[in-house]
Amino acid sequence: MPRPFELDPESLKSHLEEMVSATFSDLQSQFLVLPKGPHFVEYADFQNAYETLKRETNGFETVTEDTVWVALRRSALSFMVLRTILGVSPPEWADLARTERKVDVPQNVARDLDTRCRKEPAYFERLAKSESTTTKRVAALISVAVFYLTHAGEKVAEDTVHRLAKIDTTEGLNSLRHAASHHVPYAVLLYERYLGRPFASHRDSVSEFIGDVMESAIEERLTRSRISFRKTKRAERIPGFDQAPDFIVPDEINPAVIIEAKITGDDGTARDKVTRIERLATMRDERIRKRLPGFEVVACIDGRGFGVRREDMRKMLLRTEGKVFTLSTLDQLVQHTRLRNFLPRKP
Repeated sequence: MPRPFELDPESLKSHLEEMVSATFSDLQSQFLVLPKGPHFVEYADFQNAYETLKRETNGFETVTEDTVWVALRRSALSFMVLRTILGVSPPEWADLARTERKVDVPQNVARDLDTRCRKEPAYFERLAKSESTTTKRVAALISVAVFYLTHAGEKVAEDTVHRLAKIDTTEGLNSLRHAASHHVPYAVLLYERYLGRPFASHRDSVSEFIGDVMESAIEERLTRSRISFRKTKRAERIPGFDQAPDFIVPDEINPAVIIEAKITGDDGTARDKVTRIERLATMRDERIRKRLPGFEVVACIDGRGFGVRREDMRKMLLRTEGKVFTLSTLDQLVQHTRLRNFLPRKP
């Protein structure tokens, strides 16, 4: 079956439902594959950091602020291990420090510490030698973590569940020592994975890179074809556009092709991108009515979010005149758009 970008406008309109189905069939569920990002933690490194924390606390027999500091100075990644045992996100840990230790730890600082411990093995060794505000904030985070790990989980109402009611923390250090000394039952591991979702923390940390998969693929093809283009930055202001397009060919002074790129598993985000593409198509039509040079609007999209609403896909296909590409059809991007007009001439 042909794809919508291979049809002329009239054929596209007469076979619209077929083209919607064809594009839906090309969409890929990207949730099974995540980018590692620049500071992905391999299991071996995580295990080494865990063993450091375990060793410096004497097998979790002596979990104090001092012993935890020693572990962090020997391996910064122990900071992440500590947070993982506690079972909270960086902002949640920061909020505990604020409420329990009266030390203000902004959420962005907590996230930055989580990143620093992954990319700078000696970060806390350097930090411990200073008396900075950050040192005091880390001390508060350690203090509140030690407190909760050394006290049995508090009683809660029957219709609620405590976040520390986990196999390794429900009875304080006794639970932690048991989990560290014995094989954790597999059903327990699966149950806690069900509660927490596997890869949730990593997905949050690389959310900004997921969209870059499509943008990087487009950039690679334009560069390989030696086509002049302008890739805009996040939140960049481009004169004449209420929101900067992702790619402009050849440039914003005389745009000939506008490319919008998005991968998403969320149908709300997908709808926002469709609305954005419709707005660009309206701008194109307004320019043509004013007898100004028009530009071609191209959508490079993927992810299950775009496969939810057929009406949105109809709009996108019609407004782009069929110029909708997915990762599986991206190799045809240059050939089936005005981008081919910018290919260098062969001698």
